[in-house]
Amino acid sequence: MTNTLEVHVEFSFRGETHRFPATVDLDEMLSKCDILPSFYEIIAQHNKIDTYSYLYEVMEQAEIVFEKATGLAAQFLKEGRFDFGGFTARWRESRILDLLRPIAQRELGIELDSDAAFRRALLGAYWLGKNS
Repeated sequence: MTNTLEVHVEFSFRGETHRFPATVDLDEMLSKCDILPSFYEIIAQHNKIDTYSYLYEVMEQAEIVFEKATGLAAQFLKEGRFDFGGFTARWRESRILDLLRPIAQRELGIELDSDAAFRRALLGAYWLGKNS
């Protein structure tokens, strides 16, 4: 299932109330870069707001409201707040396990989902190799 997050920001500017929503595809965002970009920039892009405008500057002062998450992201949305760090770490781990799962099955006949200790060992080996 796709990981999405609906966000919006609401504020007043020049006597008008503005509400700008956006639906963010978190999978797409994290596939393109290591960290999630500014949600203000995402909202601006979705609503055709120039990031060099006064409207954008005022928007940056408003609080972003996070709503309706799908997929794994739903576990990290609580009372209008989204745990970016927790989601990003779990999302990366899930992607790594998707790559390791067929190797463990093919080479060792082990199902990673049923052997937590082996899953942790493989993840540890992955990170050791990546960081060395």
